[in-house]
Amino acid sequence: MTATFPLGPFEPSPANPILRPRGTGWESANLYNPAAIVVGDRVALLYRAHAADRVSRIGLAWSADGVRFDREDDPVLVPAHDYERAGCEDPRITRVGETYYLTYTGFDGAQAQLCLATSADLRTWTKHGPLFPGFNTWRTLPYGPDKPWSKAGVIHPEKLGGRYWMWFGEGTIHAATSADLLHWTPVAGDEHPMHTPTPGEWDATLVEIGAPPVRTDDGLLVFLTNGATASSPSEVHYRCGQIAVAAADPATVVARTTEPWLRPTSFEDTHGMVSNVTFVEGLVHFRGRWFAYYGQSDTTLAVAIC
Repeated sequence: MTATFPLGPFEPSPANPILRPRGTGWESANLYNPAAIVVGDRVALLYRAHAADRVSRIGLAWSADGVRFDREDDPVLVPAHDYERAGCEDPRITRVGETYYLTYTGFDGAQAQLCLATSADLRTWTKHGPLFPGFNTWRTLPYGPDKPWSKAGVIHPEKLGGRYWMWFGEGTIHAATSADLLHWTPVAGDEHPMHTPTPGEWDATLVEIGAPPVRTDDGLLVFLTNGATASSPSEVHYRCGQIAVAAADPATVVARTTEPWLRPTSFEDTHGMVSNVTFVEGLVHFRGRWFAYYGQSDTTLAVAIC
């Protein structure tokens, strides 16, 4: 199936939620925000989960049909350093050659930093630490963290113009490049985002990159994104949109959807630890269909299918 802009239409699966919290251990309270990748004839999900302490770990689950998943018992990524002592959060994944590149948020309880880990098998990971110390993706907005803060990174597996590209950010979205996939340099400083909230619309408060891009036949890279509006600090609604860049100019947004393709509608979408949230981080093309994986109110995990 050829990718187009926008992708869709997507329909939430009647099997949702496809994963829920379970047991009394590390994934007993909340389970959400998954990365997704096709490995052989299965879909692998790397998902965020935590117990009542809200210290997130990353788990691994497998599916032969994209909907019914079997989980591994133990998390594959757990806090081990000061910069992530309060959690390893919100993974996104890309494979280049035989190596998996996982971006995730390292949270120390006060500051969020985009981090990178690599693996050959999705279970044993080498951590490479924070990618953008000192960078604040909220800097140009009149609210949000007034300190170094970076989350949400998606990597394209092929070089563009001789470099690898990453798009990252919560609040606003930025681009970065790399020669080796380990060391990344922002294209511009944190005062020059490539995509920002749209005043008066469904993404008026913040935008955040969602899933790694897919390429169209006419040279576009299409991204699923997240956007939010806040009527008060405690009342925030997250919906999912899309943007596109030209492969020949990866740091310039050339199109955006004016309406969300996914919004909170079900009970799980509207009730949870953070209510009124549909939050996408995984997209795969599998068995002739597109599967978009998203968190529901930071409590359960769901899929929408095109």
